[in-house]
Amino acid sequence: MITPAEAIALIGARLREGGINDSREAWIILEVASGEPRTRFVTDPDRALEAGVIGRAIELAERRAAGSPMSHIRGWRDFWKARFIVTPDVLDPRPETEVLVAAALEEAFADVLDLGSGSGCILLSLLAERTQARGVGLELSPAAIKVAQRNAEALGLAGRAGFVESDWFTRLRGRYDLIVSNPPYIAEAEMAGLARELAHEPQGALNDGGDGLSAYRAIAAGLGDHLAPGGRVLLEIGPTQGAAVSEMLAGAGLTGIEVLPDLDGRDRVVRARAADARADEG
Repeated sequence: MITPAEAIALIGARLREGGINDSREAWIILEVASGEPRTRFVTDPDRALEAGVIGRAIELAERRAAGSPMSHIRGWRDFWKARFIVTPDVLDPRPETEVLVAAALEEAFADVLDLGSGSGCILLSLLAERTQARGVGLELSPAAIKVAQRNAEALGLAGRAGFVESDWFTRLRGRYDLIVSNPPYIAEAEMAGLARELAHEPQGALNDGGDGLSAYRAIAAGLGDHLAPGGRVLLEIGPTQGAAVSEMLAGAGLTGIEVLPDLDGRDRVVRARAADARADEG
């Protein structure tokens, strides 16, 4: 017989092998493996846990010790105001990306395009706040699209959100009054110094294989054909990329370019606006 306390000791030992000494994570893993909340074990400390639960918990602990993010262990991560399904096929939603969502919601929009939509967390968060809006997510990975579709269905947004397999604007027609993106912006030379958890996320969503700016070049090149007159674009960036991305957007004819900080004061989002057709007529 193995009690909850003994199970936590076993899970904790596996986690420490990976340099993780956090009893909270051990309890989370036991909750995931058993499908029961911690309070059930606290109120019944002498209960015998099934062998299958222990085996599953040890398996999860070994994955976590090897560097798998806790979101992959749980299968979800909270972002903005909702819980999103997360798998190794999509980039983990992160708090700093909420800066982009908040800025996008400062003005009204009817049609939104999300480039490299991943889990769908940006697009779906925006549509949840604007109940009359519709949106499209373009994503190169079919596996990521499946995750995004699951999230859209779970949040009741499948009727207003569509996901299309496409390399940036390749399969897109039409214009949108809001375009958003969290593209791969980590340079190849920076990858070796990143946290080990990032090795368990899709590398193509993190790294462009070059200088970290190739995605912005592709986006800037397509805005003239797909951003509506007076429309806005908001792009998440790395903390050293504000000037370079701003220059690209200026070169694409956009105005009102601003670099917005995250909560730690680092440059995080570049926003800009297309010229208004009425202004051009005047």
